[in-house]
Amino acid sequence: MEFKKGGVPNNTVTRKLTDIDAPTDNVYESVVIIAKRANQIATEMKQELNRKLADFSSTTDSLEETFENREQIEISRYYERLPKPALIATEEFLEGKVYFRDSSETEQAN
Repeated sequence: MEFKKGGVPNNTVTRKLTDIDAPTDNVYESVVIIAKRANQIATEMKQELNRKLADFSSTTDSLEETFENREQIEISRYYERLPKPALIATEEFLEGKVYFRDSSETEQAN
């Protein structure tokens, strides 16, 4: 996935409001767009993690038979160290990589 490659910081970065509202001329619309993209990224990350962890699941697990699997722990730690979806979405939005359209403009054209 593309969010693994980027140079997105793992911690919080202070941003200027003028940078965030520049593409839409409205800070609230920009935040909604970022939030929707963050939800998409979080869903993709969760699906990918579940696919990888499904390899380690067994059908005969019981509460007494819980054991640690090193590979499973490493995969989980890797995903914990990735930047949060909101940070990735904000970076994509500021770089112009997020496609969005104003639905009110298309309704007025019809």
